[in-house]
Amino acid sequence: MLTRVKLTLALSILASFACTGYAIKCFVCDSMYNPNCGEKFKADDSLLFDCARIAPPRFLQIFHSASKASGCMKKVIEVVTGNPTIARSCYFGDIVHTYIGCQGDPSLPFSKELSCDVCTKDECNGSSSLAPIAVTILLFFGLARILA
Repeated sequence: MLTRVKLTLALSILASFACTGYAIKCFVCDSMYNPNCGEKFKADDSLLFDCARIAPPRFLQIFHSASKASGCMKKVIEVVTGNPTIARSCYFGDIVHTYIGCQGDPSLPFSKELSCDVCTKDECNGSSSLAPIAVTILLFFGLARILA
């Protein structure tokens, strides 16, 4: 009887660790309102969020039912001509096909997306350039598809 209780307790603890292991932490900020979020990013714990506690934007909910973030995102948007804004946030969508998850908010019709970089590790959207990470991810999935 005592061994069953120990086994149940051990499995419960392992399950709770497994569930929290899927949560990704990303920096969430906008350089329009916070100058530390710009190209010369200054990491601050107050900008770090657990993406499991953030819901996807409403305009993305119609494209997929996934309510959990699959990565972090750094997006460069131009709202005023010649003045790019950097937005860092949680990414909701397919990591390989980012055109849906990176699309702009339809409530901002005059904004132009200049770039959108997606990564899958904790705090990875804090770097100034995510392009090498994104290319590595795409190559990995391409290789996996060839070998499958």
